[in-house]
Amino acid sequence: MKKIHRVLALLLAALMAIGLMTTAFAATDSAPIIDPGKKASLSIYKYDITKASNDGAWDAESYVSTGLHDDAVIDKLSKYAIQGVEFTYLRVADIAMNNELLDGQRQVGVLYGFDNSDRSSAVLSAIGLTNADAHKTDNGIDYFTSDVLNNKLSTALTANATTVKNALEVSVKNGGVAMTETDATGHTSASNMEQGLYLVVETRVPENVTSTCNPFFVSLPMTTIDGAAWNYDVTVYPKNQTGNPTLEKTVREAKNSTGKNNGSLTDITDGYAHTATASVGDTVDYQIISTLPTITSKASSLSEYTYVDTMSKGIRYNKNDVVIEFFKDAGCTDKITTWDENSGNFTVAYDDTANTMTIRMTDTGLSEINEAATVYTNGVKRGYSDCTMRISYAATLTADAKMGDTDNPNEVVLTWRRTNNTYFDTLKDCCHVYTYGIDVLKQFSDNGGNVRNVKFRLHNDTDDCYIIAEQKDGVYYAKGFAAKKADATTFVPNSGGHIVVKGLEDDAYSLTEIATDKGYVLLKDAVKIVIKTSENGQCEKCGVKLLTASATVNGKDVTMTDGNAIVPLTVVNNPGFDLPKTGGYGTWMFTIGGVVLLGAAAFIVIRSRKHKNEQ
Repeated sequence: MKKIHRVLALLLAALMAIGLMTTAFAATDSAPIIDPGKKASLSIYKYDITKASNDGAWDAESYVSTGLHDDAVIDKLSKYAIQGVEFTYLRVADIAMNNELLDGQRQVGVLYGFDNSDRSSAVLSAIGLTNADAHKTDNGIDYFTSDVLNNKLSTALTANATTVKNALEVSVKNGGVAMTETDATGHTSASNMEQGLYLVVETRVPENVTSTCNPFFVSLPMTTIDGAAWNYDVTVYPKNQTGNPTLEKTVREAKNSTGKNNGSLTDITDGYAHTATASVGDTVDYQIISTLPTITSKASSLSEYTYVDTMSKGIRYNKNDVVIEFFKDAGCTDKITTWDENSGNFTVAYDDTANTMTIRMTDTGLSEINEAATVYTNGVKRGYSDCTMRISYAATLTADAKMGDTDNPNEVVLTWRRTNNTYFDTLKDCCHVYTYGIDVLKQFSDNGGNVRNVKFRLHNDTDDCYIIAEQKDGVYYAKGFAAKKADATTFVPNSGGHIVVKGLEDDAYSLTEIATDKGYVLLKDAVKIVIKTSENGQCEKCGVKLLTASATVNGKDVTMTDGNAIVPLTVVNNPGFDLPKTGGYGTWMFTIGGVVLLGAAAFIVIRSRKHKNEQ
């Protein structure tokens, strides 16, 4: 019996060891400790990565940022150095070691504490961080992980690059420390810096550099790539481009503020990006953001400022809704004024054949831009010089929209000219809208039944609304959403048993069978359909990452058809009984494993008792 007890004890110990292995490793791992008495330094090397890439001298995919000085990078890019670039840094948070017990495991890591100061609040607001994103809050200070901070910054810049970038640049410039301009080798540095989290932005560029790099966070110190030590002297190699200034056109699905519904089918404030997915009938919002050039005198005044916007065939302009806003600051917070189509400051013309919209500043509008004395009063900058112009308008996705990976591109061209120039300058940008569909094949297991007696309802689980569609030539086209089940469209298979629904966005859906033919059992559970998109390829015109689609049905991958446009699925009814549920394999395995363990234990105990009785 003692021997059996020892066996059971060893078995129990082994099982416990499996559960505690990670914890024991984390607890005993020698995590490096920050020396609070040490100062830090920051080195920046500025290169024209665009030209280097075009020359084949640089492959961004092959470079891993480590924060360490890299002679190989310097040797490869030295001839692409950019002189005269000014960086400004702002310390936005404290750095602190964190040691806590989480889910039974000892976690050792680094957190960054943001207080309630104006500098912290401005940065957090610009990238959309709230205290709900904090890892913890202690004494009024919100602590965030580096993953959350970097992901939020990346997401904000992707969704609304110009506005977010400019807002961060303004915040840092107002309260930060400017570094010396980069020298002939593209290098600048700062030393004797306090430990903490810094936000770094470009605040001045030479004449040949007209777009700044994205703002970035730097932790001083930061761990080495193997996590074995702290690096107090950090070196970074931010990207930069030379050439013409950029024009940004972005799009969002009108019911979404951040890509997902916020509880209401209307009332949105954000969510712009270069790509979006939408359903047929959806209103999609567009915005064009352009920073006006510097205007110092009559000779540099604008004499032409015109946008020509071109939509794809499957998108129709919502006319008479163009609004132009002007802001003093690059972050679009300090508004100067708003112009509508009745202001007389601009005209809007539509060409329905070419599907274009032309927005042209009138002489009155140009005079306001060039000469408004109320904006700047220092006698150097006049009018709306260096201000930000934001144009907002909307359009509707129609049944003519292309589906799947074949998207619906929308291009804008800005044409502008100064009074002292005889030539026009042009800038271009574009964005892309995608839409998808499903093809449901209704069958009966015994090949009987009448498919025309079957009815379905389609629910958008992501946005919590029901699909409204209209039927044309045997195909359903989504045209809107309903908050109530009673207002949802009832989908009925055609004579061939198919229900084709086109014009759906990349969301999660539930297809519910609400009626079937007599003698057949109604499906107990809704069919779960998920359409997902991921980046794939690049637009030749604007350089933005394009999308490709994939899908699952009840958690299993399916192959989409028609260029990743349609999700195929089959729904089967059985006579007299329901289909068995699937998807519980892991649970059954867990249960079976538990039964086996219990059976083994019982066997051991019974055998032990039998052996004792025999003695």
